[in-house]
Amino acid sequence: MVNNKINANDHQNHNQMRSRDLVMNPLRLGAMHQTRLSFVRSLVRRMAKQAWQLQLNQWQISTQGFGFAIYKLTTPNQEYHLVVFSDQIDDADRNDRVIAEKWDITFALVIGEVNQRLFEQLKNNVPLQEAGRNSTNVIVLARANKSVRVFEHIVETLSQGKQPDGQILAQVGYILRTTAVYGNGKFGIADFEILQTNPDFNLSFSAQMCAVYILRQFSLDWVHDLAKQRGGDTAIELCPQLQRYLGVGNATGLGMTPYLIKHPKVIDNWLSQRENAISLVSQQLISADKNQQLQQLLRRAQIHLQQVITIDEQQQKLNQIAVKELAQIQLLASKACQQQQRYSQLLQQNEAFSFEAQEAFIACLLECYPDYVDNFEQAMNADEALFMPKGINISTMLDMLKRQYRWAIEIDFNQTNNQYWFWYRSQDKEEPRLGIRGTDVGEDKELALDIGRQVNRFYHELIQQPQQQTLAEFLLQYPKYAAIARRTWTLGHCDMGDIQMNILAKEALPINLLRCKLAIFGATKFDPRSDRWVRVTLFQGAPLFNDIHADEWLFPLLPQAQEQAI
Repeated sequence: MVNNKINANDHQNHNQMRSRDLVMNPLRLGAMHQTRLSFVRSLVRRMAKQAWQLQLNQWQISTQGFGFAIYKLTTPNQEYHLVVFSDQIDDADRNDRVIAEKWDITFALVIGEVNQRLFEQLKNNVPLQEAGRNSTNVIVLARANKSVRVFEHIVETLSQGKQPDGQILAQVGYILRTTAVYGNGKFGIADFEILQTNPDFNLSFSAQMCAVYILRQFSLDWVHDLAKQRGGDTAIELCPQLQRYLGVGNATGLGMTPYLIKHPKVIDNWLSQRENAISLVSQQLISADKNQQLQQLLRRAQIHLQQVITIDEQQQKLNQIAVKELAQIQLLASKACQQQQRYSQLLQQNEAFSFEAQEAFIACLLECYPDYVDNFEQAMNADEALFMPKGINISTMLDMLKRQYRWAIEIDFNQTNNQYWFWYRSQDKEEPRLGIRGTDVGEDKELALDIGRQVNRFYHELIQQPQQQTLAEFLLQYPKYAAIARRTWTLGHCDMGDIQMNILAKEALPINLLRCKLAIFGATKFDPRSDRWVRVTLFQGAPLFNDIHADEWLFPLLPQAQEQAI
């Protein structure tokens, strides 16, 4: 038997990836979907393959739904505990923004045992979130609010012995939505270095995703318990199909944007590995069996997009267009299969369609080739060091800038609209915010997120210097350009490089960057609430812990719609 497993590192050096100008377009990034390489998918595969176990250790929840619960997670390497606190809050205090001070649910993922002393420390500090003093045993600190309408509907109908209305569940797709999930040493919890050598959570954001996944189980246990309390022997549980349909919501705002700017090698690597996978799959001939699988996934993508409920009119329009275009892509794929074409030819044809449709197709395509794609998950972590070798002259640097940063060089920053916004950090909660330049206060505290403008200024200073002068000599005279010089040289020699977006421009949409990162996490059901924040769902359609598997669960559908996609 031929081994179809592909080593990601072997492929990286000789593949033909799509160009960075095509991939790093912010509008394309703002249309991305979950794929097999998304962090929720790699986490669930690891859980399934290694037979992780989850046990409810304590359930001290009152008949009103308040108290605490402790879940024990056992892997082949370590024990962990998720400690969840449920508190009563007024509706007026239920705020998804980072400025909130009270939440329905707060929780922490802890390495090892939770003895009484540690529990008391968690009880006194986890509900305070940023204001608390947390233990280094904590690897994830987070909070969530309930979707009141869905929560009450589920509890009431189950207590009466009836299944809830699927259309009401589809309005949001979750019981709880997180408003912040902290890791990496924030607020006194364990530093990321601890996880780098942890075989369970050494992949990017896997600890955070695991905490959210267990929270999903808590949300189901929570409504089941309250329904039983309310209805007694009449009460029933959600059917397994609806349990799987419900994920965990997430509300994300501008705070995520600086991460993508400040960690350019991380973003480059995430997208480069994804492009490596796309390149490898695109070289395959379209076989009849793979086309059949692809057609089924594309139909499911259509139904999923039709079921997405969003208040954003532009997203509604984009989804509607994508649904129609995916039908055309299905016809093109079948024709390409008959003509024994490769997927690379089909990808080129698809460039005539919207980004939303193109990205949905890519998600479906990667799903068909797990043996080719899944190995790239091991290469998603990145070395963030920026470098610049000795001896570079100005001419060499200019050649690189003209080749890789033309998008920034060609911006006219004398135009007011190209410097319309400035980014700063609020004093109260350290929350990133946007101000209008020349109008709002705070411009003197502007954050250095203006990569396009920095590159532009750097370039125009360089072209005035002697071309054979070394860059080191230039930087001795103009040290303010040292950081952007290191960044551009490093990212200019990466596969994908910087995101090609001037985030100061009046028409810039930070939500495109939010969606990019959330799609890499594995979010679905994108519901923009403005151009600055978005609601999504994580683990919607994912297997439950009691039937966990490594199979695909792309583009989740309401249970009664599943048969339409077959």
